[in-house]
Amino acid sequence: MNISIEPLHKAEGACWQVRFASHSVTFRSEAEARQFVATLEARLQAPHQWPSQAQRAAS
Repeated sequence: MNISIEPLHKAEGACWQVRFASHSVTFRSEAEARQFVATLEARLQAPHQWPSQAQRAAS
């Protein structure tokens, strides 16, 4: 997944935007944006289990 962090300049002041897939999230600081990206990447790279047949049938 392509994730980018870009500075934005708005009337209220500078902020940072994280873009991924067709989504974007705005943060007040670069540090907040980078922390969000680190958390997102960790969750994407974490091992995931496929649901069992019983769990799929229940949903």
